[in-house]
Amino acid sequence: MKICLSQITSKLSRNNIEKHLRYVSVAKEDGCDLVIFPELSLNGYRMMDLVFEDAYDVEDLMLLKNASKDIDILVGAALRSGHKIYNSAIYFSNSEILNIYHKNTLPNYGMFEEARFFFAGDAIGSFSTKFGIAVCVICEDLWNVKIIDKIVSIKPDFVYVISASPARGFSNEGIEIENKWNSILCATAGLSGTYTIFVNRVGFEDGLGFWGGSRVVNPKGLIEKKASLFEEELLEVELFNNLSKTEKYLLRIKE
Repeated sequence: MKICLSQITSKLSRNNIEKHLRYVSVAKEDGCDLVIFPELSLNGYRMMDLVFEDAYDVEDLMLLKNASKDIDILVGAALRSGHKIYNSAIYFSNSEILNIYHKNTLPNYGMFEEARFFFAGDAIGSFSTKFGIAVCVICEDLWNVKIIDKIVSIKPDFVYVISASPARGFSNEGIEIENKWNSILCATAGLSGTYTIFVNRVGFEDGLGFWGGSRVVNPKGLIEKKASLFEEELLEVELFNNLSKTEKYLLRIKE
């Protein structure tokens, strides 16, 4: 299975679909089976009151749905459902919407105000893809120990983490937030014996700078490949997910 981590910047508007379609086309030409975009990639992150007019209905996503005929696509969007708006991840496959996940853990502190503008999802579960069982979570979700416990109990084949994580905590040792994410991602992958794929955005938006650093962590909890910091990049990675559960276990405990 070959995946493409699309570490992009997004405009703070609804004018991002065409960029997604271009990147999908590139990934498809390169033989990728799945292309993954960051959190709220279709809208930009700091929508605030714009969320009420910029949120998508499912019917607005037909172009992406159609584009998934020969390649699976995972995007982030502000998604309207009735009177509620969610921070969502939408997985397209075979010209259908295979799964919609609503972010459960909405940060509402410091620079984050998501709980003011979004409703929280109330469930996390797995879904079947042509490549295996997957779980998708969004950014702050993975900082919730109950959600990590749920992932470990599911033991999926893949965990997809889409994120819009701003850079903060600069030092001679690097970016503090990157080090924290490393610990969480590697622990999740190692505990669940699961490929954990993290796709973070880049660019600047309303005073926030996003650091990128998208990466793939293998079932042993080791980083296999990592994208650059602060720059757009399409990171293509071949995953070898043909190990049995016993082989995955032995890989995790092998010194």
